[in-house]
Amino acid sequence: MAMDTVFKALADPSRRRLLDRLNDRSGQTLRELCTDLDMARQSVSKHLDVLEAANLVTTVWRGREKLHFVNAAPINDIAERWIDRYDRERVRALADLKKALEETPMDHPEFVHVSYIETTPEKLWQALTDPAFTNRYWGGGPSSDWRVGSPVLWQSSADDPFKDLGQVVLESDPYRRLSYRWHNYQSEHAEMFGWSEDVFAELVKEKISRVTFELEPIGTTVKLTVIHDGFQGNTEMLKGVSQGWPMILSRLKTLLETGDVSPFPAGDRQEVAAEQS
Repeated sequence: MAMDTVFKALADPSRRRLLDRLNDRSGQTLRELCTDLDMARQSVSKHLDVLEAANLVTTVWRGREKLHFVNAAPINDIAERWIDRYDRERVRALADLKKALEETPMDHPEFVHVSYIETTPEKLWQALTDPAFTNRYWGGGPSSDWRVGSPVLWQSSADDPFKDLGQVVLESDPYRRLSYRWHNYQSEHAEMFGWSEDVFAELVKEKISRVTFELEPIGTTVKLTVIHDGFQGNTEMLKGVSQGWPMILSRLKTLLETGDVSPFPAGDRQEVAAEQS
């Protein structure tokens, strides 16, 4: 996604206002976004089209409703490419914006992230499913034969054995769509976050979430949409994956586009393990 497209989309105050509204409450319909706005429905729709084209807004259909979500990926890209060129105040402002756009929505408890990767659907599918790839950008990750109903084993780090955490393949359409059941909280998370036995006992009662990867070829790129949903409100698991996924997906993009990705520093590896709880 060209940086110019993102900057032009952000230049319009009406579009920034729409982003503010989505940041306050993500997952809104067009009708909800038009409420109390001094803009015609058609104008709001056109502004949303521009924001979606710039990848600042992504949409998900829920039945007959089209929900709009803020997508922090372009802000991450801007931060990574330009942050060193800004003075301290601008760095702080950009960091605040990035943080705001990554905050978890409350009304529609799910994580949605869209990125455009210079690769093919076949290579991206392999990067999502082959431990030889996931170990490089994730430092661990899933392993399965990727048939519906098959278990998805999980590796916390490249040096650890694969474990069965109760994850199962829900959908598998090679090069197009992959979905699997996420795992529950693990005992090591209780120690990591300082949860008492009573708190941990309540957390493990939560409904298990799922993650879905949608691959759509667009020219020489693939649009990757990651939807992590099925949460019962703003849970600790949702908070964790909402922080962990952007880092993982950024590293995935770097690996596929450059052929290389730096090893996880010890602190970052622990941080991702915690956030992907």
